[in-house]
Amino acid sequence: MKRSAALVLALVLLPLAGSAQAVLPVVTMAGPANDTAATFLYAADMGFFTKAGLDVRLTVQSNPGTVTAAVASGALDVGSITVPTVALAYDHNVLLRMIAPAGIYSSDTPTSGLVVLKNSAIRQAADLSGKTIGVRDINNMNYYAAKVWIDRHGGTSSSVRFVEIPESQTLEALTAGRIDAAAMANPGFYDAVHGTVARLLAPTYDAIAKSFLIGVYFTSEAYAQAHPDIVRKLSTALNAAAAWANANRAQSAKILEKYSGAPVPLEIPRVTYATSLRVQDAQPVLDMLYTVGAIHKPIRAADLFAGNLAP
Repeated sequence: MKRSAALVLALVLLPLAGSAQAVLPVVTMAGPANDTAATFLYAADMGFFTKAGLDVRLTVQSNPGTVTAAVASGALDVGSITVPTVALAYDHNVLLRMIAPAGIYSSDTPTSGLVVLKNSAIRQAADLSGKTIGVRDINNMNYYAAKVWIDRHGGTSSSVRFVEIPESQTLEALTAGRIDAAAMANPGFYDAVHGTVARLLAPTYDAIAKSFLIGVYFTSEAYAQAHPDIVRKLSTALNAAAAWANANRAQSAKILEKYSGAPVPLEIPRVTYATSLRVQDAQPVLDMLYTVGAIHKPIRAADLFAGNLAP
């Protein structure tokens, strides 16, 4: 009888033990639903987070300031942002740590650039002096790339007025004359330069480097130190999702469409996703930021990586 009772008790407890083991660490994560940052969306949809042993709760948020502030304050565990935002925070003693890469730019397949109307008199960098350029947000990669390109090609970026404008309103603003040029990224960039209204003035990212890391996933220094195992698992899952997306363009486009609510035609050139954090990918952006005076002192890329991910 005792033996039978013990067996019954064991059978009753087995499901409870299994349920306890199934409770995964919860991680909150936010970022924009765009091509550059989409690996977190693929990781969620394709089960990479679950496979890594994590319960990741996603929020689509396009405002970089909101995401950065939430991560810095601890209201959010992980965010997706461009490299300059992490560097600017670090320069102001806000310790954010990169944990995984997102999209990487290649001059072989430009996915962003400076756009003007087809009939615009603007033909070179010098023609932009005193003009107004629309950007999605000040301090993003398109903003800095435009400034570097203008100065490097005979213009004066300090004389240019940069204004924030949603890319969905860019062509209307160009046509109405509210802006003279726009720094755009896909999918709006592709639609603009292949339509009847606008043309490409320059692939401005080339002024930074022929290849470099555009976006990253980041957390706070406090979170990275408190949860090194979760950070490692997140990095593994995001890198696996990046490799999957590079090999499955059509399927990843469908996932991106679901979250963004915008079509992602297969003919659009898309970013390649980096599959590991590498100093040589992030350093060109940091060097550029110091050159234009956006940060006060040089930053080593490795100093921005989470401790257990640093090379």
